Amino acid sequence: MDFLKINLSKYIPGEKNKMNGFDKRQQQKKQQILQAAFDLMNTDRGIKNIKIEDIVEQANVSKTSIFNYFGNKENVIQEVFKQFINQMTAEATAIINRDNSFEETFIALSLNKARLLQKINRQFYLDMMAYMVSKQGSDISILMNEYTHITSNMIIDLFARGRKEGKIDSKYSDEFLLLYIQSFVEGVSNPKIYEQVLPYISEWTEVFLKGFAPVNK
Repeated sequence: MDFLKINLSKYIPGEKNKMNGFDKRQQQKKQQILQAAFDLMNTDRGIKNIKIEDIVEQANVSKTSIFNYFGNKENVIQEVFKQFINQMTAEATAIINRDNSFEETFIALSLNKARLLQKINRQFYLDMMAYMVSKQGSDISILMNEYTHITSNMIIDLFARGRKEGKIDSKYSDEFLLLYIQSFVEGVSNPKIYEQVLPYISEWTEVFLKGFAPVNK
């Protein structure tokens, strides 16, 4: 599954033009290692059971290459999670920037999140959540907090669009709506709910939109 094959440099103006042939080859080799690590992590195996030798074999590179680019297995795993978070941020931002209606945007965000969750193994998601908890204050934890902050601001702007379009009753505050969404996300992270809720993401979105729409008197 070529899930991590996303060129994050395209989100940095001028970054692509700065890379020479050597830099591009290095970047390709690093991405080859990260893709191999993701393929191993995106199974029921669990990151604790993945060895550096497994990544070497999967990526078809030398152990020296992994050490040169990342230092150790821990850094490879952290970089995989970083790319996943960056991809979530990039895709959510792209949907918001289309400037569609509130309803179209909210449905697109919900379906995109469901698509991302369907592309990853449940163990990958659980490992990532556990990793974030264990790395409080680290770069990866800060990145996740930044993702949460960015997406929260985007959602608040979306709420404002919904109120303007008459899709959200003004009596519901941003704080309440964010808490409502967060409670759903927290519920989805529960292993007993995770796989069951995905087929119903469209229905959940519809209920959400109807539930907060102004009541016609």
